[in-house]
Amino acid sequence: MGILSGLLTLPLAPVRGVVWLAEQIEDVAERQWHDPGEVRRELERLDADFDAGRVTESERDERRDALVARLLPGGAARS
Repeated sequence: MGILSGLLTLPLAPVRGVVWLAEQIEDVAERQWHDPGEVRRELERLDADFDAGRVTESERDERRDALVARLLPGGAARS
């Protein structure tokens, strides 16, 4: 980047910083979303909710399918 273009785009530096930060947050969120350990913990919570009667069998099955889909390539989109 030349001196002139650096000076002309200097006012955009805060915007570039915010964009970079948003990209970093997105990367961390994606890793957590597809983390097998996190999915396992959510499955355990789901089973506990079912055992306690807080969710029905059909709700449990639907949520379980969505959780397992997160582990597959191109897994379920965030809801």
